[in-house]
Amino acid sequence: MSDRTEQVATSDIPRPTQNLRTRVVSYFPGLAVAVLIAISAQFLSEHYGAPATLMALLLGMSLNFLSESGARTVPGIHFASRAVLRFGVALLGARVSLEVLSDLGVSLLCLVTTALACTILFAIIVGKFAGMDWRLSLLTGGAVAICGASAAVALNAVLPPRQNSDRDLALTIVAITLLSTSAMVLYPVLASHLQFDAKESGVFIGGTIHDVAQVVGAGFAMSEETGQIATLVKIVRVSLLAPTIIAVLIMVTVLGAGAGQKPQKLGQVIPGFVLGFAFLAALKSMGFLPAAAGDVANDLSRWLRLIALGAVGLKTSVKEFASIRPSHVTLALLATAFLAAFIVVGLLWYRG
Repeated sequence: MSDRTEQVATSDIPRPTQNLRTRVVSYFPGLAVAVLIAISAQFLSEHYGAPATLMALLLGMSLNFLSESGARTVPGIHFASRAVLRFGVALLGARVSLEVLSDLGVSLLCLVTTALACTILFAIIVGKFAGMDWRLSLLTGGAVAICGASAAVALNAVLPPRQNSDRDLALTIVAITLLSTSAMVLYPVLASHLQFDAKESGVFIGGTIHDVAQVVGAGFAMSEETGQIATLVKIVRVSLLAPTIIAVLIMVTVLGAGAGQKPQKLGQVIPGFVLGFAFLAALKSMGFLPAAAGDVANDLSRWLRLIALGAVGLKTSVKEFASIRPSHVTLALLATAFLAAFIVVGLLWYRG
């Protein structure tokens, strides 16, 4: 939406002083639409193999008129794209366990970690030369380096607000999903061409493909061992989401990285959902979170993020994509290529 529309739409959002019943009634229409979009996206994913996150965005964008100023659905859409999103991100902590780091080995763990950091740095540097906002560059680099849509959603939630942030998030997820789908098909062929063994292929696929489901698909398509290693490496990348978020928060708050921001104490500005993420990750790592509870939290997180992405799509106009510079998509492509090249070179060096 435009700035003016965003301002008007914000005025339609209930204030905290309103009683709970009024707020629930106000939120219900928009939230119900977002839930229906999430259910539809999951149906398409299960029956036709389409990526659920991409379907949620596209279905939402097709109903963008529901987010126009004055529509009864506006408050609920805003609530879903913010509060529901952050709760879903917090529950991602139940997927993270430090135990998986020791199973990979120091050398390969260093390779994956270094590749993540260098890819984000590469995206920021290239984005700077292309005249892009550093927040958009970091969002793109983080999505490529860590875990695709989940990382994009989490990072977008902690980055300082910017103009058209919802549109940029939607485009980033679309670009990352398409690139990840292409990688799922091409990377196993590349791994075979480079004569990688099962372990090397697993590290390559798990260390480069953005989406978890596509890592599993590409890995197990090669062999059982490759699939298991690829999944482990991917979990390691997902585990690095928490320290990445903390690092971004430090950069934004302590160093005053946001435009016009004054340095603040980190304890004053860490969002509650980040603390929730860290708390669940700590419980998981210490073995205090039962497997059944972790599975429930993971499933709930997936649904909440799907609902939120449907709301993000609802707030995104197809016409707005015409104003996007090709440099954004190009940056995602370059970051993807950089990550793949970095992992390949590292594996060849590791092989000796």
